[in-house]
Amino acid sequence: MSQAAATSAVSTDPSRRARLAEFWYYFSENRGAVIGLVFFLLLVLLAVFAPWIAPHDPVAQYRDAVLVPPVWQEGGRAGYLLGTDAVGRDMLSRLIYGTRFSLFVGVIVTTLSLVGGIALGVIAGYFRGWVDTVIMRVMDIILAFPSLLLALVLVAVLGPGLVNAMIAIALVFQPHFVRLTRAAVMSEKTRDYVVAAKVAGAGHGRLMFKTILPNCMAPLIVQATLSFSSAILDAAALGFLGMGAQPPTPEWGTMLAEAREFISSHWWVVTLPGIAILITVLAINLMGDGLRDALDPKLKRS
Repeated sequence: MSQAAATSAVSTDPSRRARLAEFWYYFSENRGAVIGLVFFLLLVLLAVFAPWIAPHDPVAQYRDAVLVPPVWQEGGRAGYLLGTDAVGRDMLSRLIYGTRFSLFVGVIVTTLSLVGGIALGVIAGYFRGWVDTVIMRVMDIILAFPSLLLALVLVAVLGPGLVNAMIAIALVFQPHFVRLTRAAVMSEKTRDYVVAAKVAGAGHGRLMFKTILPNCMAPLIVQATLSFSSAILDAAALGFLGMGAQPPTPEWGTMLAEAREFISSHWWVVTLPGIAILITVLAINLMGDGLRDALDPKLKRS
């Protein structure tokens, strides 16, 4: 009976509900962030339900419909609302399926960077000394190279492909999470609650990941959101250079690469993937701004 009561108390914890209400209040104050969230949720729905929403197979080639313009332009067809590409593949279907690849890249890259960066940053900030020096010098070396150039070199070593591109981008993004986590841990580890937990007999692992880390998550969440959009951009750039997703994968950067020769003659083949990248990255960045406003106490207005 007592266990059920405790569970009920946790589920209706007024302080937790108050924190959520406060978070939503400051987040919703930023109209751009709300618009970005709505667009992002629409993109997630497109990615999840792509097989049911897309009118055609994204890799199917219709030889009788090569470079058909969008339906509102002269020569357009109702069966291909956004036209077709140079080998007769439906643009709308490829853009919808491309949402899947872009969000997948963003999730995997951000997760890998966040987990690895947090682990290294917590260790560096907590133990300091030579451990901190070694970790941070390695991060400084990575940051010394332009991010896209380093990702390109890593993909060239690992081999072209979407998986290797994600690994390379995750490695390039990791120093940002390491430095941010280290700074937050160094600021928190001298607080009274950490000293009290240490006096109570908490071990290093518990102090690092149970006591200190939860109080460092706000800036990391904001950084993860911004890195999500950067990962989509970098993956598209690698795809455009032929080192990311390989044809006929309906990935937006790869679609741009395949359409380069038609930039002046068939605008929709180049413009539509570019607009998809623009809207997705803009929506995520707007959402990141709202998260910063809601999670950073310095930006909260009384």
